[in-house]
Amino acid sequence: MTIKSNAAWEQVQLAAKLADLKDEHYRTVLTLSAMLELLIDKGLLSREELAAKAEALDAQLESLISSSLHPMA
Repeated sequence: MTIKSNAAWEQVQLAAKLADLKDEHYRTVLTLSAMLELLIDKGLLSREELAAKAEALDAQLESLISSSLHPMA
């Protein structure tokens, strides 16, 4: 195989891996969404609680990222 065809084959393999990751991500998000809907339907949590927790976790993650990017700040 030449260098060009070898690089092209690596590109094909990379595209296939990306497609697999997209499929896995879709299935993970679908499963999580179904679980959350079931928990809400059963009254174990509310959409408001879920939104508040998501917002708190997002703020915490933003803080951690910011502090790791600017450790002396």
